[in-house]
Amino acid sequence: MRVMFLGGAKTVTGSCYLIETDTLKIMVDCGMFQGHIEEFELNAAPFDFNPGDIDYVLVTHAHIDHTGRIPKLCKEGFRGKVLGTKPTVELCAIMLPDAGHIQEVENEWVNRKRIRAGKHTIEPIYTSQDAIESLQYFSSVNYGETVKLAHNISVRFNDAGHMLGSSSIEIWINENGREKKLVFSGDIGNKELPLLNDPTLIESADYLFIESTYGNRLHKDTSNKVERFINIVNETIENGGNVIIPSFAVGRTQEIIYELHKDKEKYAKQLKKFSRIPVFVDSPLAVSATEVFRRNLDCFDEEVKKYIRNGDNPLDFPGLKFTQSVEESKELNERQDNIIVISASGMCEAGRIKHHLKHNIWRPECTILFVGYQAPGTLGRRIVDGAKKVKIYGEEIGISARIEMIDGFSGHADQKGLLDWLGGFKKIPPKIFIVHGEEDAQYEFAKIIKDRFATDVTIPDKGEVYALEDGGVGKKTDIPEAKYRYARLAVLVGIDDLRHEFNDLLKAYRKALKDDTREDYEIDEVRQRLEQLKDYISGLIR
Repeated sequence: MRVMFLGGAKTVTGSCYLIETDTLKIMVDCGMFQGHIEEFELNAAPFDFNPGDIDYVLVTHAHIDHTGRIPKLCKEGFRGKVLGTKPTVELCAIMLPDAGHIQEVENEWVNRKRIRAGKHTIEPIYTSQDAIESLQYFSSVNYGETVKLAHNISVRFNDAGHMLGSSSIEIWINENGREKKLVFSGDIGNKELPLLNDPTLIESADYLFIESTYGNRLHKDTSNKVERFINIVNETIENGGNVIIPSFAVGRTQEIIYELHKDKEKYAKQLKKFSRIPVFVDSPLAVSATEVFRRNLDCFDEEVKKYIRNGDNPLDFPGLKFTQSVEESKELNERQDNIIVISASGMCEAGRIKHHLKHNIWRPECTILFVGYQAPGTLGRRIVDGAKKVKIYGEEIGISARIEMIDGFSGHADQKGLLDWLGGFKKIPPKIFIVHGEEDAQYEFAKIIKDRFATDVTIPDKGEVYALEDGGVGKKTDIPEAKYRYARLAVLVGIDDLRHEFNDLLKAYRKALKDDTREDYEIDEVRQRLEQLKDYISGLIR
């Protein structure tokens, strides 16, 4: 048995793991890469396997970084089964065609530029219709149900508490009379997330593949997140500005709505002003997703079910409005009153949120409020990291708005949450692979796991293959083409990061030309260091 790491390795996005057995080839997730443009281009690259050879795709949850390349997989020959929970399958039915539509629109924009430059046009990775056609391969399973994929292979989906329908997956594989159990954590949610149940604890595993998105940090302000949210909104409204919330259309949006609804009595005084402000969910996808939430109320936690039994609607409140059309969305930026806009995408990479940022991020009276993880290289990450200017639709815009982040709304468990979930195993897995995280988070998380649980931990790289043998992990090999592709990508991403650093440095020293307060020796020191760096980079190029 072998496991290939084809995405979600030393990066948060693009989750994709291929298990090869004597009987079947099973893929866990097939997600899109997001972030740096160089990384995003991996989505169009050929798969490192024959899609027609794959028997099953097991989907941990519906987010695009876990499902976004399934239509491409089907387009290129996959004819097996895609298994996920009922909510996951229903959410994929709206999210994947939407992803295809976004690619068509952006591809059209790219091709206009290519034509002007005298270059040939390119095709989108897949279209909305391709995504619709891929849905015929999806089948739903229930939480806790053991499903046989072959005479020697069974799987079970458990609630991961990350979003509606999210799962951790147990896989039992019997080869040569010996059974081994693999567990893929998927994205583990926080305990006591609004709407959702806590992540299910799993008793045992021979091999654990655990996410590490927040492996090196703790969430802040989890206890007073709603109060802080309301205060930020009220202060912004007092200043005469709008509140723009980049949010995943599925998950965070519904949870924010529920939190405000649930605590309306507790925060009655603060909400008095808040309740007079129109709240717009500007995403047609969010409208459809909210309907999926309403159809799957049995997946919610007991608190939500209590509200429902009392005849209350936990996903609605007075003043909440959903926009459907592009015209309605444009009208939001023409209004003269103060409003709150919740709009996708959560990382500000595509969709209507970019238009709202363009109209509001330069206004000091407005607030851009982030409530979820921002991947490296995304527009959202650059804003959160303190960029002074950003490019939106080719226009450089200065950032004067108030930028806020509330970790407490994150759907990902923090370091403590991940360790608590891992500590729930009756016996700590003897072999752990750390996936779905930035490198610095992974290395810190790996050290803590080794120190606390005294077990074997590996951080795989993209394109690596591990043999899972009796007694542990056998020989590690590489998929040469994939390995080199990812290595080249790492170089390109590094150069791109340096470019941003040099641009900031250039702007700073252009400004410093007008500043006579710096001592000559300081300037000489910087100049000498730049000369050394220039020589070093020249050596690399040669």
